[in-house]
Amino acid sequence: EFRDRAGVGVLRTINLELVRPLLRYLQPKSLSVAVIDATDLPASTADKKKRGHWSAQRATLGARTRRAGSSKFFVSYKKHSLRLWLNAHSQSVLLIPISTWVAPAHLPEGYWLEASVRQCQRRLDWRPDIMVGDLAYIRQEVKQAIRQQYGVAVVTKMKPDMNLIDAFDTWNQMSCVHGEPLRWLDYEPDEQTHWFGPEPGVQLCPHCWEASQCPREFAYPAQCHETLLGLLPLNTRAAQQLLNQVRCWIEPTQSYDKNRLGLKRVFLNSLRLAWTFSLLADAAVRLRAQALLTQPHGQHDLLCHLLPNQLQLPLPD
Repeated sequence: EFRDRAGVGVLRTINLELVRPLLRYLQPKSLSVAVIDATDLPASTADKKKRGHWSAQRATLGARTRRAGSSKFFVSYKKHSLRLWLNAHSQSVLLIPISTWVAPAHLPEGYWLEASVRQCQRRLDWRPDIMVGDLAYIRQEVKQAIRQQYGVAVVTKMKPDMNLIDAFDTWNQMSCVHGEPLRWLDYEPDEQTHWFGPEPGVQLCPHCWEASQCPREFAYPAQCHETLLGLLPLNTRAAQQLLNQVRCWIEPTQSYDKNRLGLKRVFLNSLRLAWTFSLLADAAVRLRAQALLTQPHGQHDLLCHLLPNQLQLPLPD
């Protein structure tokens, strides 16, 4: 009766109201970071070997990373979540969902990124400063639109088949035409241009035959390559730490929802039911985060010493 009366629309409104008090815990002097990823919700259907249509309503065939003992393709739905990194909780890493979409399994994560930012802006009057994704499954046009319209940096790794621009030797290292390594200096928002210069303690510049004519600062428009440059270039220390130390926490967070909250054991035979249980799981995560942030200091889990400590990110100004 509750699911029929509330519906997906009411549950989404309730979840947004649960997010508002959590935003007050963001540190004002730090940039906010959000991570987007998807997790599969297997459909409860006995005819998974059929092709085209299954008894589970609006379930489709999806693909996942090949694991031992499991097939690559599966019949299911997907839960796409944009999760906010709450660095105010110093005892452990804490990621809370701020925007969730449930869709048939064949739809990729990149479809929901711009919609998530738009929802945060319209419904919460707030948006994250940086969003971290998995590889470059997000189209360059979407990254550019998010950067220009909302001023949000989208950071993803490079696909193996993507081409580098001339200034990049590898995905995380730049150099001038003579081989001197370059570091990121600043971003000019009016011109949408990044400026790079030699690293401190340069070795090649004093011996370069063009040193007297070299400006020592080089400009590259962000639109040259939205993955390598965008709003936060990949050769910065902040981007590399986001990809190597922050992005990896989304998998255990998603597993917590599925295993601890029982999403794996729910009989999901329709997209609407998958939506409902996903939103209920998000509400439980938000309420748990609220309890962790408001509890008196010193009263916490007895196993807190086993939890990973919160990371201090060297984010740019």
